[in-house]
Amino acid sequence: MKRALLATLSVVALAVTGCSSTDSPAPAKKEKAAGLAGPAKKELAQQIVASAENGTLDWRSAYGYIEDIGDGQGYTAGIIGFCTGTHDLLTLVEEYTEDHPGNGLARYLPALRQVDGTDSHEGLDPGFTAAWKAEAKRPEFRAAQDAKRDTEYFGPAVRRAERDGLSALGQFIYYDAIVYHGPGDDATSFGGIRAAAMKRADTPAEGGDEKAYLSAFLDVRRKAMRELHPEHDTSRVDTAQRRFLNDGNLDLDTPLEWTMYGTPYKVA
Repeated sequence: MKRALLATLSVVALAVTGCSSTDSPAPAKKEKAAGLAGPAKKELAQQIVASAENGTLDWRSAYGYIEDIGDGQGYTAGIIGFCTGTHDLLTLVEEYTEDHPGNGLARYLPALRQVDGTDSHEGLDPGFTAAWKAEAKRPEFRAAQDAKRDTEYFGPAVRRAERDGLSALGQFIYYDAIVYHGPGDDATSFGGIRAAAMKRADTPAEGGDEKAYLSAFLDVRRKAMRELHPEHDTSRVDTAQRRFLNDGNLDLDTPLEWTMYGTPYKVA
């Protein structure tokens, strides 16, 4: 109906002004840039997160990563920092064991359930780290890590950001926040951070300016990071995401340069 009305008005305008159909055409409508779920942008997102989580752009090298980084969450492991103290590592191993009974991590399930929610290693030492590294050599376990990342973190972040009207950069900012803070609703989790940011600025879906909203979100997130871990470097916000935002790179286009914990990175 709207197109038909516009066509009728155009005919009237031509009749009144004497303009012909050979006049210069209207400029083509700019095609909307791909979001974070596109293959190239998703690959880029994993590289940026890996620079923070694992100190590398080669995120696929991190399937076998595991250590206790002293943040109160027990062992941190794998491509997205699954933790023995935050339930996601436990559910990853449970789901993987359902599909692959008798795998090298299955015997640690009772201990993983016992330490869930704590920083304890009871029942895990000394063999769990070696078992994780060995299992990470199997393509089935690498695929399980990918799937868990997508269902728990990447997918929910991108969908929420799309509903908020955010571009690729905003989608990445949500994704990294869920990875670091978890998807909960308290003040230092993703849901609480988003709620606080929305009190400061409207999302694009609400008619707000995207740069203003994302700036507010990063302000709130930085404060939450400080509350959680006062000693932690906030490079993820200060010299990576804030830099992209200040550059106006809402589509997260390459070449892309940032600094993480003092180390410079570049994707050409």
